[in-house]
Amino acid sequence: MQGKRFVARPAAGSYPLPAVLQQCRPRCRIPNANTATAASLTTLVGMTWVDAHCHLQLADEDAATLLARAESVDWVVVPGIDAATTRAALALAAAIPGRVFATAGLHPHDAIKWADERDEISRLATRSVAIGEIGLDYYRDLSPREAQREAFRDQLRLADELDLPAVVHCRDAFADVYEIVGETGTADRVVLHCWTGGPRWTKRFLEIGARFSFAGPVAFETGDTVRRGAALVPPERATVETDTPYLSPPPFRKEPNEPARVALVGEALGRVWGMDPVQVAAITSSNAARIYRP
Repeated sequence: MQGKRFVARPAAGSYPLPAVLQQCRPRCRIPNANTATAASLTTLVGMTWVDAHCHLQLADEDAATLLARAESVDWVVVPGIDAATTRAALALAAAIPGRVFATAGLHPHDAIKWADERDEISRLATRSVAIGEIGLDYYRDLSPREAQREAFRDQLRLADELDLPAVVHCRDAFADVYEIVGETGTADRVVLHCWTGGPRWTKRFLEIGARFSFAGPVAFETGDTVRRGAALVPPERATVETDTPYLSPPPFRKEPNEPARVALVGEALGRVWGMDPVQVAAITSSNAARIYRP
C-alpha cells in the first residue's frame, strides 16, 4: 500500500550544513561529558527549545511543576502509549494549551491490546498532533512479535489516513521497522524517536525520507554508536527530546528525566555536528513545528 505524501510546513529558513555532516567521523565520543554538561546547563537555558517527546503523564512530579522548571522549553509533545495515557496526554494539552501537545498511540509493549484499543485510539487520534508512540521492541518482547507488527502496520495506516506524523519506537528491530515503513509507504511521515542506530541504519532510513529525534543516549559516555549515526543526519531532519521521565543525560543519569534537560541533549548533538547550541535550538525547534504543525 502506498501512503499519501506527508507535507510538513515549509522551513522558515535554510541552514548551512557543517562539514562534519559530509561524512561520518570514525569516532564522535564526547570528552568529559559529565563536566561539560553540568557546567553548561545554566548557559543553555536562555535558548528556546522544543522537547519533541516527553511522557509528562508518566512522571512522578506533576506536569506544571516540571514545565515551570523548563523555562527554556517553548512547548512539548506528550506521547500516549495506550488509550489511558493518550487520554491523560490530551487532558494535559487541554489544561496547558499552546505549551503541551498530545499524540495518540499504542506502544509495542502493549501491542497485544490493539484489537481492544484500536477504536478508542483512532477516535483520540483526531484530537492529536501525531500517531505514537508506536513501533517495534524486540529487546523486551513484552508482546508477541506478530502482534507488534500488526499494531504497527495498522497505526502507520491510521497516520496516513489522518495525515499525521508517526512517532516510532525502534529497539533491536531495525530491519522489520524499515520493512514495514517501506511497505506502508509512510517513511516521509515517520519520526524515529530516541534514535540509537549507527551509521548503517541511519543511512538507510535517511534514504527513504524518515526523520530522527535524539534523546539522552547521544550524550551518554557509551553513546559513540549513536553519535556516529547522528553525524550523518542533516540538521533539517532532526529534533531533540528528553523521553521524560527516562534516559536522563549526564550528569543526571541516576535521576528521573525532565523537559528542562532537553538543552543538554541539544548541546551534545551540537558537539557531534560542530554547531553552536543556539543554532541547534533554532533548527530543531523549527523542525518540530514543521512536523507536528501545532
